[in-house]
Order: sequence, then C-alpha cells, then structure tokens
Amino acid sequence: LLPRLEDISEGDLLIGLASSGVHSNGFSLVRKVLEQAGLSYSAPAPFGRQGQSVGEVLLTPTNIYSRLLLPVLRSGAVKAYAHITGGGLLENIPRVLPRELAVELDASRWTIPPVFSWLHTEGRVSEEEMSRTFNCGVGAVLVVAPVDAQRVLRQLQVHLDAWIVGSVVHKQPGAPAVMVRNLTQSLLNVGGASGEELEVSTSSCHGNGITLHKRMRVGVLISGTGTNLQALMEQAKRPSSSAQIVVVISNRPGVLGLKKASLAGIQTRVVDHKLYGSRAEFDGTIDRVLEEFGVELVCLAGFMRILTGTFVRKWSGKLLNIHPSLLPSFKGVNAQKQALQAGVRVTGCTVHFVAEEVDAGAIIVQEAVPVMVGDTEESLSDRIREAEHRAFPAALELVSSGSVLLGDDGNICWKSQNK
Repeated sequence: LLPRLEDISEGDLLIGLASSGVHSNGFSLVRKVLEQAGLSYSAPAPFGRQGQSVGEVLLTPTNIYSRLLLPVLRSGAVKAYAHITGGGLLENIPRVLPRELAVELDASRWTIPPVFSWLHTEGRVSEEEMSRTFNCGVGAVLVVAPVDAQRVLRQLQVHLDAWIVGSVVHKQPGAPAVMVRNLTQSLLNVGGASGEELEVSTSSCHGNGITLHKRMRVGVLISGTGTNLQALMEQAKRPSSSAQIVVVISNRPGVLGLKKASLAGIQTRVVDHKLYGSRAEFDGTIDRVLEEFGVELVCLAGFMRILTGTFVRKWSGKLLNIHPSLLPSFKGVNAQKQALQAGVRVTGCTVHFVAEEVDAGAIIVQEAVPVMVGDTEESLSDRIREAEHRAFPAALELVSSGSVLLGDDGNICWKSQNK
C-alpha cells in the first residue's frame, strides 16, 4: 500500500507527471480572473492552441494516469504517489510524506501550460496562491529512490511528459513541507527558453549592442561544510558570471553545505557512499544525477572521495578540483603538514583539471600563501582556505567562459591560443 512512509528518505527524487491544464481545480479563482479580464467562455483564448475558446482550454479533459502507472506501481519502485488536485502542490504532496521530511521542487524542471502563466499575470495571483490552488503543470507526483529514478522516468515518458522535478529533504523546524523554487520566473517564461539561463549584457567593446550568453551548467560535489561551495555560489550569482550552479551533491547526508545550497535555491542530492557496494556503483549514481541536471562542468569542493578512472575519463576537461598546496609540491593528504615539515616559506592553493593520477591534472589557477614563523597546521590552513575562496571562483569563471580548456595533450589551452 502507498505511501510507504517508512521507506521514504532524504535524497529520494520526485517525478512529476504532466497535467493537461487546470484539471477542474481552482475554478472559483479562474472565474474571478475571467471576470476581471472581461472574458467569456466563448471568447478566443489568449492562451492555449490557436483557435480555441477560453472554455475549450479550461475544459481540456483531465489526464488519467491509472492505466499507464500500473506497471510502474507493480514494480515496487514507487514509494508514494500524490495526485495534485484541489490544494495544489503545497497541500497534496505533504499528505504522502513522513512528518520529519519535506520536498524541494524546481519549477524550471517541468513544462508549465500557458493557461497558468496567463492566470498568474492577468489575475496578479501570487506565487504562493498559484501553488496552493493549481497543479501548475504537474498532475501527479511519484516518490522514488535515486537508483530507480531514471528507469521509472523512461517508462513513464513512453506515454506522456514526465520530469524529475525535485527531491526529498530534511524538514527544518517551522519550515514548510513543500518549497517551490523558480515558480514565478517559470510562469513568466512560458514559451521562452526551457530552463536554460540566459544572461543579457551590454558590452562596451561593441558599442551599445546587447549580447546573450548561455551560462554553463555546473554541478558541485561536497562532503562537509561547503566553504568553497559558498564562494562558488557567490561568484555564480554575479550578473557577469558565465556559470550557473544547478545541483549540489553530497556523499554525506545532513552536512552544512547542503543547507547552504538549499537556502540559495539550488537543488541538492545525497548519494551516500556507504550505501553502495563498489566505487563504480557509487560513481555511476553521481554520474546519472549530473546527467539528469544537464551538468556541463563539475567542481569538487571538499569532496572527500577518490573518483574512479571511468568517471574521470568521461568528465575529462569538465572536472575541477582544488588542492591546498602549490602543486606539484605536497600532493595527497595533509598538504599543510607536509609544507611545514619541509620548511618552505611559501605554499598556497591550486585549482586544476582532474586527471586519473591524484593531484596531477593541468593547473588552471594558483595563489601563493606565505608560511609565517610559528605557523601551525590550523593557522596555515585558515590562510590557505581564504586563498581558495578567491582562486576557485576565478578558475570557475575561466573555464565556464571558455577562456581556458584542457587540450588533447593534457595541457592547458588559453582562448588566445585557439584563434
């Protein structure tokens, strides 16, 4: 029987099934918006397909999911099912969740029918009321384990549009059970670019012309507090940045870095290495999550696992790491201790492309840090960490903007070299 509350856990994924429209819910609010707009049901619809009347669009038959869901439900992969009816996303999903868990949804991950965009703008309906009244394009939600998500998604997509729309997270005291990110932006962008973030900028080098540049989709892997993650997020928030952080993955549940990402409105995933029988299986799951989010560049920001050669080869030239020394000096663990024992007067940090040999990839950015008289591992580490918070964002920008790339020979290529 569903929901299987005891099986639902942090890190599970939510699959959304496409709705055909309002699904006969929220009509009291719909009528008010129509009256305000001066539209009758027979009037040409300012939304939907050309030639349809308002009434025809609003009475589009509700999607019925029972027949197509039966094989998926019988497989045992689905832990919970929520039909999004009256009460919208905010009130229906919590009914199938344990009290200590919540969900984060990202509205940029699914297609919103134009009728909802029109209701939002014409009726000046708030984001909160939209998500509490309407399905906003998601007629039903399934909760599945990450390992089953892609298989279930492929089964469903044979019959209708379906997407991975969010994840299960720990519910903070006093926090809502459902958090919907990017809803207003997605409602306003219906019919526009589908989830790819475009930045508009003026360039003084080309007069007053306006240029568009697509931000590179970045995934960040962490294991702890996320101090370097914070620096990367702050860089990506800049209007001039070429990077967009779309997902943060941790191999440890409940770490502070996950909370920082959630507060910044970034999707998070937990891929606990303890739950996998081999490194290859663990890396394969991370790879599937990165593919799910369309990640183009991966940053290892305090990620305390060694990745397999298969993973590193697949992401060659798209995988960055930061190390607390001036490579090639002091590779491996305890780099600060090695520097103190060697008696060097200068150390620092290095951002480099990841190669199969540990700490051996092509160097992108380095920043020197002096070793002071009386330094301890802790005091030296603190100053190196400050340098890391400058160096890693700089390297992120160089790679995401295309200024730096990894050549076929394993060496750095600068943009000027490729002209």
